[in-house]
This record gives sequence, structure tokens and C-alpha cells, in this order.
Amino acid sequence: GKINRGGLVEIPMGMSLREVIFGIGGGIRNGRAFKAVQMGGPSGGCIPGSALDTHIDYQELSATGAIMGSGGMVVMDETTCMVNMARFFLDFTAKESCGKCVHCRIGTKRMLEILNRIVEGRGREGDIELLEELCYAIKDGALCGLGQTAPNPVLTTIRYFREEYEVHIREQKCPAKECRALITYTINGELCRSCGLCAKKCPAGAINGAKALPYEIDEALCIKCGQCVSSCRFDAVMAE
Repeated sequence: GKINRGGLVEIPMGMSLREVIFGIGGGIRNGRAFKAVQMGGPSGGCIPGSALDTHIDYQELSATGAIMGSGGMVVMDETTCMVNMARFFLDFTAKESCGKCVHCRIGTKRMLEILNRIVEGRGREGDIELLEELCYAIKDGALCGLGQTAPNPVLTTIRYFREEYEVHIREQKCPAKECRALITYTINGELCRSCGLCAKKCPAGAINGAKALPYEIDEALCIKCGQCVSSCRFDAVMAE
């Protein structure tokens, strides 16, 4: 994840997440703020910064909604969208379902459809509650450990980052500016130096301008790839 020193380490049971992430792992890359850590593999839960002092043992991790699982950790910073992260992990478990029990086979697909709608800006009121209802139904009805733990990423992100779901649904915005469908790119005319580099890097030809005049982005042509942001040397291109 977004950590300075990733890799495989062996630690004694009982170390805190803070000791592992900021001690052994060296903290978050590029000096960004820690946001969450996915603990236990794809079926694990996302643990927020407020629980960084949680000790790595079965009881304390279980209390957060995560699991020991494979012992894997994926570290996230403030540029990570928790709704999209839940969708990413659920996509994996939905594909891994053997299909034997209805709750897991169909329930994970229905949850994935809802999460896809939300990150695409088509979320509806009641989606969060429906996701929670499906999560508990799958946990109770699934026959094996895959289905019983598959809802963990969704349940923990709703538990700790519910406001992100609400902003996606009600305002059709992504606070982390990660969900492409919910991002609008604009150029600040006061900061733009009319160098034309963003236009050269744009694969869709969506940026136009002239010498000594600020460049502009045609939203109808923009494919929201973010090349304009990464290429601008004057911080003139903004994602909103």
C-alpha cells in the first residue's frame, strides 16, 4: 500500500498497528496522512486512524470488524476512496465465490452492483442501509468462510467512513478525488502560464488554449485520466 517500506516481516503477537505501520513500515509515503489499513486480506476489514493502537491479536482485531486472516496489511492515505476500496475487495470475493450457496453467489453480486452505481455517481438514498442488510444476510446464510467474511470490507467502511458513502450518494462527489465519474477537472486561469504542456499530454485532445491566454478543458471530451494534473508544473489544474 501507500507505505514507505512494504514487504514481508515477522512480528510477535501483540504489537500495535501503529508500531508496525510507523515503526517497521516507516510511515506513509510522501508525508501524507494515514487514513486506514485493510487487515487480513480481501475478506478483512478497514481499520481507521482512531484505532491505530489496536494490538495485533485475534480478539482486538475482531472487535474492530477486521480479521487476522492472512496477516496481510494494505495501508491507505487520504487519497484513497473508501467506497471504491470496498468495491475493489468485494469484486475479488464475488469472483471467488464457488456458487454453492445463494447468499454468497447472488448477494455479493447485488452488493457489487450497488457499489458500482455509487462510485459511478448513480447512488440512491437507501443504498447504504440496503448494503448493510445484504451484508448481515450473507454473513448469516453463507456456508463457508469466504461468504461469511466477504462483507467485512463493506461493513467496516460503512462503520468508520459512512460520511464518504453519503457524499458519494447525496452530492455525487468523491472526497478523495479517486472515483473518475465524480471528478471534474478545471484550469485556474490565474495560475495557468499557457505553456501548453497539459494540452500536449491530454490523450483526448480536450484541452485548448492560445499563447498568453489561459487554457481550458472541454468537459464533453475529457476522459478524466488525470494526465493534465500530473503534467502541470504550476498547480493550475485542479480536480474537484
